[in-house]
Amino acid sequence: MKKILVIGSTCVDIILKLDHLPVTGEDLHPKSQSMALGGCACNAAHVLLYSGSEFTFLSPVGGGIYGDLVKEALTAHGFSIPVYLPEKENGCCYCLVEASGERTFLSLHGVEYTFRKEWMEPYRMEDYSMAYLCGLEVEEPTGEALVEYFEEERGPKLFFAPGPRGTRLPGERLNRILALSPVLHINEQEALELGGRDCVADAAAALYQITGSPVIVTLGERGAYCRESAEHAYVVPGIPSRVVDTIGAGDSHIGAILAGLQKGSSLRDAIAAANQVAAAVVSQEGAILPKDSVLFRNLRLTKEGLRENTNP
Repeated sequence: MKKILVIGSTCVDIILKLDHLPVTGEDLHPKSQSMALGGCACNAAHVLLYSGSEFTFLSPVGGGIYGDLVKEALTAHGFSIPVYLPEKENGCCYCLVEASGERTFLSLHGVEYTFRKEWMEPYRMEDYSMAYLCGLEVEEPTGEALVEYFEEERGPKLFFAPGPRGTRLPGERLNRILALSPVLHINEQEALELGGRDCVADAAAALYQITGSPVIVTLGERGAYCRESAEHAYVVPGIPSRVVDTIGAGDSHIGAILAGLQKGSSLRDAIAAANQVAAAVVSQEGAILPKDSVLFRNLRLTKEGLRENTNP
């Protein structure tokens, strides 16, 4: 079985619970403050780890107070740390969570959002069937090297999650990534902005015309819309849940899709499983489900049965 390559950030989420977002000059008292392990790639990688998927997680870890917390937490969770740069600061993300559960991010980027081609030298691309990439890493100055890397290494199928800043990628980077025929994983607002249309179906169809690959649009409690081919599109229903916060829901969703595809599920079935994972994530505080969640036991099922967790 070929592995999944996950490239991206691990940071500390500083979660502030608020009644509403402040306006200029307003004085608010947060309901609570907490810290947790976060970062888009890290959240997706946890689903792969706990579901027993075969994968490589390349996430540079820096120093400073946040780097120390990240290093300790990743090690405790069972991850290896192939790139450790203690002389450079690791960043954090301030997560402002309103009473509705909606989150707003203020990201202080550090070394976790950087990339160097030489970090990939220990890995052979023929060992990978899929690769995950987030738009935040592409936006950084070293994102140019990241785009060049995937242009040169055409082996794994690229899954790209551009995020809410996807339309702000510098220069021609977005067009160059779309030229790689990635599977796009986006939410409803991102779909409308990237596709330049006023409805999800039309936006997904427009994006499919560019990439020639499936376009997956998450719709919150309504599930997910998938334009799988030129002739085939469908909605996979969502799972009702009480929303506590939405941190990491999209990251966990794409992680579950990758896990399902690796075990041999159809894309539609993988999305259905991902909807269950995302519903569980939003019903709790923080982005990472407990390791013993029944959802991970379901994702571990392969053609050969249950396997032990691995993190090559």
